[in-house]
Amino acid sequence: MLLRLLALLLCLLAAPALAQAPYDKLASDSYGDIEAGIVGLAASGDPRAGAILGALADGRLLYRPADKALFLKEGAGLVDARTGAPATADGLKPVRANNKVRRAIDAAQGQLNLASPNPDKRREAADAVFKARDAAALPAIEAALAKEPDAGVKRTLTEARAATLLARPGTGESERLSAIAPIQARGDGDAMAILRGLSTADPSEAVKAAASRGIAAIETRLAVIAALQNVWYGISLGSVLLLAAIGLAITFGVMGVINMAHGEMVMLGAYTTYLVQDALRTHAPALAGWALPLSIPAAFLVAGAVGVLIERFIIRFLYGRPLETLLATFGVSLVLQQTVRSIFGPTNREVGSPPFMTGTFDLFGMAITWGRLWIVLFSLAVFLGLLFVLRKTSFGLKTRAVTQNRRMAAAMGIRTPWVDAMTFGLGSGIAGIAGVALSQIDNVSPNLGQGYIIDSFLVVVFGGVGNLWGTLVAALTLGVANKLAEPYLGAVLAKIALLIFIILFIQKRPRGLFALKGRAVES
Repeated sequence: MLLRLLALLLCLLAAPALAQAPYDKLASDSYGDIEAGIVGLAASGDPRAGAILGALADGRLLYRPADKALFLKEGAGLVDARTGAPATADGLKPVRANNKVRRAIDAAQGQLNLASPNPDKRREAADAVFKARDAAALPAIEAALAKEPDAGVKRTLTEARAATLLARPGTGESERLSAIAPIQARGDGDAMAILRGLSTADPSEAVKAAASRGIAAIETRLAVIAALQNVWYGISLGSVLLLAAIGLAITFGVMGVINMAHGEMVMLGAYTTYLVQDALRTHAPALAGWALPLSIPAAFLVAGAVGVLIERFIIRFLYGRPLETLLATFGVSLVLQQTVRSIFGPTNREVGSPPFMTGTFDLFGMAITWGRLWIVLFSLAVFLGLLFVLRKTSFGLKTRAVTQNRRMAAAMGIRTPWVDAMTFGLGSGIAGIAGVALSQIDNVSPNLGQGYIIDSFLVVVFGGVGNLWGTLVAALTLGVANKLAEPYLGAVLAKIALLIFIILFIQKRPRGLFALKGRAVES
């Protein structure tokens, strides 16, 4: 009994020293001591551990060499690291950190967050432990794994445990073999690096073979994901091309006008978005979040009105003279560019994105940005809306009649000049809507439209002049083909290859994928 009381007394006397030990090791010039202090602090259960580790990670942890007292820099003042009370001190030195120490900090912070009530934080903590692969964290991982209710977090914890076992000296062959499967299932670059190390350095041939099989499986998976990611990029590019070309498909198909100022309609839509956003921020901050939705009708009206004016005062006098029309609209494009440059200056204008268009999410291993996804959906909505207008309204019926047979439509009493003006305004308005979308992914500048005009003509010609379904198929086809070819040919050669393909295709099918009888064909 006396021996037990003596042992208990010794433990009580030693407890302050044990609690003090991690702090003393942190207050050192030795990276090894600092790393040991980090491990000890994470395992100590000290409620101040998270704040201290965060300060060390941010370079705000200081110590006094005379007594090894630790302080946290908080703004312009100091607080005692052990108590959190405000403090004053002189002659302080920063606690140093190298790459090994930073990895230890990540692992320790991961250990501390494994018990967080937030599953997202627990997942981030498990991922940090996976990357650190610190053997000291293994007990904490196994304890967290035993009581984890969330399936996703449990999977990440299993991967972290496997990575830690593979990094720990002395792990048996059977344990290493069983740990390869979770690493292979993770299937990312970090998992690949772990398996590559095993395939070359592990002493067991069985482990090397299993690691090699895992590497092959991950490479296949990553290749499939990369191809799918390029397809998504192609769909995203195709949706942008669709927005830029769909208005041109109407004006070119109905009127046979090569409108070189179409890109400037896109530019006007982007600047209208900027003006609407700036006006709401200045005069109605409460409505600033609605700037993008409100910009859509505004851009349509502005670009559409400019388009009607161009048709009424310039293009109507040049029908049947394609070369003069091309030169005249090219001149209009230069005038519009210079006008915008004189008003807004040559520098880019900033257009903010609403919260729902920011950030990314993971889909089958692919990184999908919300902004691009909304633009794809918006492009399809514009396409379907235009299709409804042309198929289900009186204006659409008259437009299709003029497209198919202008003389017969005029003989039936349709005012073809009015249809020309409204159709040109509709195409220009849709180009303005395209400018709203492009303001979210491109620089709003006077030259914005020039980057899309040539691609828009390629899409229209390839899909079939005046055929909306052809424009949709052509835009998506060219977008996906371009992005699939870029990894092998490069961006420039991929565009050249597509241009050559379209030239050869037009030689075989001059009227595009889906031919539609129209004024351009009749002439």
